[in-house]
Amino acid sequence: MGGSFATAAVALLMTAIAPSFAADEARAASPQSSPPASAPPASAYSPQGADTCLSCHSDPGVTSIFHTKHARPNDPRGPFGHGGLQCEACHGPGGAHVEAGGGPLAGMVDFGPKALASAPKQNAQCLACHQSNAAHDWASSAHAANDVACASCHQLHPAKDPVRTAATQIEVCGSCHQAQLADLNKISRHPLREGKMACTSCHSPHGSTAPAQLVKNTVNETCTSCHAEFRGPFLWEHQPVAEDCSNCHDPHGSAQPALLKMRPPLLCQTCHEGAGHPSVVSTPQGLPAGAPSAFLLAGGCTNCHSQIHGSNHPSGRAFMR
Repeated sequence: MGGSFATAAVALLMTAIAPSFAADEARAASPQSSPPASAPPASAYSPQGADTCLSCHSDPGVTSIFHTKHARPNDPRGPFGHGGLQCEACHGPGGAHVEAGGGPLAGMVDFGPKALASAPKQNAQCLACHQSNAAHDWASSAHAANDVACASCHQLHPAKDPVRTAATQIEVCGSCHQAQLADLNKISRHPLREGKMACTSCHSPHGSTAPAQLVKNTVNETCTSCHAEFRGPFLWEHQPVAEDCSNCHDPHGSAQPALLKMRPPLLCQTCHEGAGHPSVVSTPQGLPAGAPSAFLLAGGCTNCHSQIHGSNHPSGRAFMR
């Protein structure tokens, strides 16, 4: 009973993938469809495609690929539907690996942070199909320059790539960008840990012509895509605001309110001379020595200069209205 069931299951699997095997045999027999001279010979590949691999690699972490787009047999864009190479479309010819009883990779490509294959070699396999992801200046990106492999961030076999979720992005990106990860624990921060945005809301990991691989051309364009009320243009523009939001704000997190790098008036006085202005700590008449001016309390400079990002009021030159 058990033997007949196993035989039927194998027959069903072979029937499902037989078209790809037949296509392989037809290509091998046809001189018009023979692979280019640089391609490995047909003998370099395993004789039964994915069946050969699954005889050893049968754990769920591998077989889950059959629930992904990569394993669609009728999709010519995927490895299982294009050329019929199946697993070997990404991992390379495995004939020698099989003959050695699963020994050294013998020219095959493995993926992931602990892979033996170099990052450029891994990425070449991915970019052979995913050229659209490389269109955003991958070759000149900081990740490519630092030999970051696609599989260091992406997982190919799960039904849904975990890095697409905000929580996983924090973990994956934070494994390298540890200072930014620490900032996400500060009292003032963007809502990444709540899942309302992700690292890719602001950054393009596959490359960008903007600084810090931002999704927009400048820091201000990226910030004002959400904070539209500060976009301007204003009749009276505050120069550091118009230049770069990060002059005053730390986008990944701060111990100060509103992601500020320092509290007013200290932040303001990094540019503005404080002498002769009410924001200077003074000793008003009738108060004990060292008592601060009332203008320093609570919001500091913004007690009066409330429209600090810019003003459209005819009398708003000092950003007070």
